[in-house]
Amino acid sequence: MADSLYLNLWFPKFREAEMLPRVLCLLHHFPFSESRSGVGFVGVHGVSWSEPLLFQHTFDFRAQPEQAVQLASEFLHSDNAYVFEVMWDLWTPGQTYDSWFKQPHPVMFIVHGADFEEGTSGENGHIQVDLGLDTPFLYGDMELTEIGEQRIKENIQKLVTFTADVEKHCYVSSRLLWSESEENLAQKLINRLQKVN
Repeated sequence: MADSLYLNLWFPKFREAEMLPRVLCLLHHFPFSESRSGVGFVGVHGVSWSEPLLFQHTFDFRAQPEQAVQLASEFLHSDNAYVFEVMWDLWTPGQTYDSWFKQPHPVMFIVHGADFEEGTSGENGHIQVDLGLDTPFLYGDMELTEIGEQRIKENIQKLVTFTADVEKHCYVSSRLLWSESEENLAQKLINRLQKVN
């Protein structure tokens, strides 16, 4: 069964003025989809998720990260949360035997202000990256050919490279890659890689 996959990131400091520059750094290291190479949506939530949106704008995945962040910066406050939706290309099985194609998959960057939702940033990260379902990194129920094995490896490598890049270049102090199931995600990925080797 597929689970949602998240990357929670914490920074040494995350004051109000640092929130949006931090997410901009992450977006600069994100491997955007070739066909949808920009930000598709930005939303600003005030105080809590249960409150109505303060601001939202749709860009049809054409906005440069700087443009989206600039719009969000007009609502800069430590009790706000900011959502940026982007896409990346992951290998997906085709309709015919052993065919694979790159398909855009949505990814959301969720910036938690320090005072948003009673300090949810402590548990969910200053920035939480919602990577969608873990299926493209596992395809656990599929019997894979050599080509399929290579495609899964490439999807996992994209995830690993992105995580390593943001840790190296964006001054992340700690990170947690996890899925909604109780199973150990790292172990699931290792098991899948062992199956394809």
